[in-house]
Amino acid sequence: MKKKIIVSRQKKIQKPRIKDFTRNGLEKKIRRQSRELKNKKGLLREGAYREELAEKQILLKTKAIEFSSDAIFIIDAAGSNFPIIYANASFFSLTGYSIKDVIGKSYFLHNGFDVNLSDAESIKQTLLQGKPFHGEIQNTKKNGEKFWSLLRIAPVRDSKGATTHYVGIKTDTTLMKQREFEIYEQREELLHVTRVGKLAEFVSSLAHEISQPLAAILSYAEAVQRLFKGREPQLQEIMQNIINDDHRATEVIRRLRELLKKSKPTFELLNINVLIKDTATLIMPHITSKNKDIHFELDSGLPLIQGDRIQLQQVLLNLISNSLEAMEERPESRDLLIKSFLKDTKTVMIQVKDSGCGIPAENMKKLFSHFFTSKKDGLGMGLSISRSIVEAHGGHLDAENNIDHGATFNFSLPIGTKENV
Repeated sequence: MKKKIIVSRQKKIQKPRIKDFTRNGLEKKIRRQSRELKNKKGLLREGAYREELAEKQILLKTKAIEFSSDAIFIIDAAGSNFPIIYANASFFSLTGYSIKDVIGKSYFLHNGFDVNLSDAESIKQTLLQGKPFHGEIQNTKKNGEKFWSLLRIAPVRDSKGATTHYVGIKTDTTLMKQREFEIYEQREELLHVTRVGKLAEFVSSLAHEISQPLAAILSYAEAVQRLFKGREPQLQEIMQNIINDDHRATEVIRRLRELLKKSKPTFELLNINVLIKDTATLIMPHITSKNKDIHFELDSGLPLIQGDRIQLQQVLLNLISNSLEAMEERPESRDLLIKSFLKDTKTVMIQVKDSGCGIPAENMKKLFSHFFTSKKDGLGMGLSISRSIVEAHGGHLDAENNIDHGATFNFSLPIGTKENV
């Protein structure tokens, strides 16, 4: 009986353990499934968030393209006639065409998109070769008005590398072109002033030289008249004709010199650094065409100087032009430097330093003389006029060779005040 009782107790003890184990396993399974369900809900929420974010990004990109200030358009590469399938508002505003005029119509054949048919053909051939196009072309609006635009077209390819579309961007450059043209006109005007100044100086000097032999001819004719006074009437008449013509020639020379006589320059307070930058801007296309680089080291704390704006621009233009020509004789030279700094408490110094061939020692003393030039087609007046202008402003102009290559032109100008302007 005692043994049976013991067995019975063991069975009674094991039963609750089996029930507890089963309950614990179920609870664990429920907790695991609950975690899995939460994870799935989290993934679903994350997926929805990502989808929403992607939609927002697509909407933002669409708005950015639609409201871009540049004209943007898309061409269907699969279409035989390269139809435009999309264009933003700026495209219609720039070209003056409506949606009906553009969408579904060929980009290359549509009137007014590209004025020059050869340009259109060049664009088409470039794209068919799978290359992007980049260039500035002239266009015509629907109303016939012409405008300039910077055109960029690039192919869009699929995962296999096949071109499916072309995306184009037009940037209106009409105002930039107009500004370039204005700068060109100003530069030409300033160059014309320089040429006229050189010619005026040349004619003035020539008139002075002619006046001397005319005076001698007059003296000789009057001496002959005195020697043959009262006789040889025909000779007297000839001498009188010579004297009359001499007087007329002298009067013409006098009037010419009076016409070419320089008027008093208009002095005003000037920022020399601004004047340098403005002059460099005018001649910049000439510098670029010669494949040269211009650099500036301008002291920002300089006081104002006094002078005539046009005349000082003429000096700078002459010096820069001379430096560029000197650099042409040494092809490896590229750099042109313009510096401004305070020489002393009353004087501003400007330097134009090139890396050209330099100035031969035998030419240094006569460099600023009238009619001296080392150029085949030069008049020899530019540097002479420049020195005259600088000296009329109370300054000084000279030149020196650099230690390595090239030469430096230095000219000084007095600091301006309201009292001496």
